[in-house]
Amino acid sequence: MNIDSLIFDLDGTLWDAIDTLVLSCNDVLKNHPDIKKNFSRKDFESVMGMQLDDISKKFFNNLNETDRNSIMKEFCIVEQNYLAKNGGKLYPNLEETLLELSRKFKLFIVSNCQVGYIETFLKYHKLEKYFIDFENPGRTNLSKGENINLIIKRNNLKNPVYVGDTTSDLEAAKFANIPFIYANYGFGNVNEYDYAINNIEDLLNF
Repeated sequence: MNIDSLIFDLDGTLWDAIDTLVLSCNDVLKNHPDIKKNFSRKDFESVMGMQLDDISKKFFNNLNETDRNSIMKEFCIVEQNYLAKNGGKLYPNLEETLLELSRKFKLFIVSNCQVGYIETFLKYHKLEKYFIDFENPGRTNLSKGENINLIIKRNNLKNPVYVGDTTSDLEAAKFANIPFIYANYGFGNVNEYDYAINNIEDLLNF
């Protein structure tokens, strides 16, 4: 591939923050005894890559829209606090790989998350210096594919690729009409891709 830039998904591609998310969301539910639910890691693995509204419908399909939005807002606030204190689990050799990649390519992040999530990832793990720009639907109210296009246009990218681990990442890359690199160590199971990697270091082959 003749590429000039890499646009990354976050969850399942650069880090695994699920254990922190499960802990924070279950703590929120302690304040809602009327909601008989206790989240597991498997619950969160099943929604990785989805937008918050779709996650709320899957997790709380018995609640009305107002109540779903209210509890998801509470989740996001508590989740941000937990992540700011505990971070997530970076995939092996991530920073070393990003350092090498940043010498050859421009690096970006587009994730289906709320405002502050990507910022917390970058700040806690001190990775800001490797990424030029990022985008999310919490800030734009756009789909992942549309946000990829925003990044491409905003940074005048000529030959970008998208790196992700779920079918929604594949569809976003198709929407933006750019190649898709499948991170098969993540949370998804994708059968269509332009290239697959077994770990983040495989990107150094480019």
